Amino acid sequence: MGAQTATLPLPERITSVLMHQVRRVSWIYAPTLPDLAFAVRTSFAAIISLLIAMWMELDSPQWAPLTVWVVAQSSRGESLSKARWRIFGTLVGSVAAITLMAAFPQAPGLFFTCLSLWIGLCCALATLLDQYRAYGLVLTGFTSAIIATGAIAQPDDVFAISVARSSYIILGVLCEAVLAVLFMPRMVERARQQLLDRLADTFRATCATIIRHPGAQAGPEQQAITGTLLKRIVTFSGQIEFSALELGPRNHVGDHARRALAGMLVMLAQARALQILYPRMTAPPRMDGAPPEQALAAWLQDNAPRPATDTADNPEWRPVTTALLSEATRVSNEITACTTAPRGDRFRFSLTSRRHMREAINNGLRAAAAIMGACLVWEITAWHHGPAFISFVALIYGLMATRENPLVATTPFLKGGLWCAATAAVLALWVIPAITAPEILLMVLLVPMTVGGLAARRPQLAGYAFSFNMFLPVLIGPINQGRFDEISFLNNTMAFLASIIFVLLTYRLVVPFRMDVHVRRTEIWVSLRLRHLARMDTRTDAPAWLASCASSLVRILFQANALPPPVLGACVARQIMSMTVGIYIIRLRELVREGQLSKRAERIVTLFLARWDRGQAASMTPYILAWTRHEQARATTPRARAQMAEVLACLHIITAGLHENPDVMA
Repeated sequence: MGAQTATLPLPERITSVLMHQVRRVSWIYAPTLPDLAFAVRTSFAAIISLLIAMWMELDSPQWAPLTVWVVAQSSRGESLSKARWRIFGTLVGSVAAITLMAAFPQAPGLFFTCLSLWIGLCCALATLLDQYRAYGLVLTGFTSAIIATGAIAQPDDVFAISVARSSYIILGVLCEAVLAVLFMPRMVERARQQLLDRLADTFRATCATIIRHPGAQAGPEQQAITGTLLKRIVTFSGQIEFSALELGPRNHVGDHARRALAGMLVMLAQARALQILYPRMTAPPRMDGAPPEQALAAWLQDNAPRPATDTADNPEWRPVTTALLSEATRVSNEITACTTAPRGDRFRFSLTSRRHMREAINNGLRAAAAIMGACLVWEITAWHHGPAFISFVALIYGLMATRENPLVATTPFLKGGLWCAATAAVLALWVIPAITAPEILLMVLLVPMTVGGLAARRPQLAGYAFSFNMFLPVLIGPINQGRFDEISFLNNTMAFLASIIFVLLTYRLVVPFRMDVHVRRTEIWVSLRLRHLARMDTRTDAPAWLASCASSLVRILFQANALPPPVLGACVARQIMSMTVGIYIIRLRELVREGQLSKRAERIVTLFLARWDRGQAASMTPYILAWTRHEQARATTPRARAQMAEVLACLHIITAGLHENPDVMA
């Protein structure tokens, strides 16, 4: 009886389920104003580009709105960056397509082989680049395929087809740019304020994370907090170039912002070092609304070793806290420089992420095999829409080649493609044939495109909206001289859906991406770089080291659902410890290079660094520590004692890293 009374009656349960389903689609009937503005603006730009292309009597006007949806991003800087790289990739791809058609006019085997190798090369090189530079390179490859396959039936017209395809791209970019300018007034002021607010929030979050460190052993909760902050910093760092584009040329705001974010990574590593040197940091933070660097300084003062403790005569704490506070001040100054640039500012700062050579080779091989397989399918079946199938395969590979895990991204792309095909069937077979005026066409297309734009603004639906928005005009296929009949529509839609399934299968079968292999490869790469940091001819500094390691760790965290929690936790702990040890290897190298140590200390530290580079430092670390303590006791001047205290702090942190991760650092 108790179980029955606790259960809702059937009508109420049905109502509850229905209300839950209604709330799930609240993004359609109750969107936020920014989401609605983005969806309506981009939909108008796509439809206007389609109408202009039809007014110009272009043969395939549907490619213009596809371009609008490709370049449209949530920020103006992203749209500008993607648009210019799209134009660049289109022009280079057009030249490559003309060259291939001219080189192999009567040799289809050689033509398809060279086309697949060219696309594979573009995808491989794109993996080595960042942001939309990678997109521009993959665009070069799939533009070559689209133009070349479009000219197979009429090879003499390849130049005209190339010019037409380039015209669609430029038309779509211009329409999106004009509508964005109209919808985004006062872009420079807004972009600067958004950048400053985001920098300040990230700095506060960094200081709060440091202040709330629970102890020497970073547990799962602390790893999760640090991992979330690393995601935030690395993602923000990659997006700074878009803000710099919005602010216009001849400014160094992006350089100052990148240096500020790199400083926050240094602060996190130094905070981990403090955990190792002095784990009894228990004083609560002062919540008095002070600036982040002042709150951090007050907290460090409250947690400093007291004279009554056994660490009072051990000054190892001081150089690390001094470095941490100095870096916090540097970050604050860089944020201030973003607001008001110093007079005659010529500051430059850039970071390079890890180049994934193995992933690049795998991407290239996979793309080349897929294009060659699609060409063989066409040769064997003699399908009338075979060239369209090849074009779709090349296009989807270009869109997926630079994703973190293409296999994961392809599944929602397929589901979005199914929704796109169903919507296009209704429009192409029943609605579009009854339209006789461009105004009615605009009104009809505005509804599904706006819904797709709203879905694109929701992270859980962005993968579905990606394929829906881009390929809806392609599947509808509006033209001036006629409409799709049922056979043409079904063949075109079948080529589209078959291409997605074909790409999904090749990602599973041809050099498949495995997260566990990627983690092992990343740890080997970190271990090798960590050892090479000890070389005197290495120019890698602390911000560059931390940025490259953080970007690799964040890539793993973005695919965390592919790893068991214990494996992921151990991986995060090893990576964070390696990052921390690395900056103190760099510090020892700098002390030797700058000549700040005595001759005896310099010889010992140089010997330790040489052994570290060869992976033989573990056995001699206890002796180096004992000798350093002895030298510190023998020091007769405050400067010499401070130098040896800094060396001793570095060695303690490195020793802790060797104990925690002997396999990674040995």
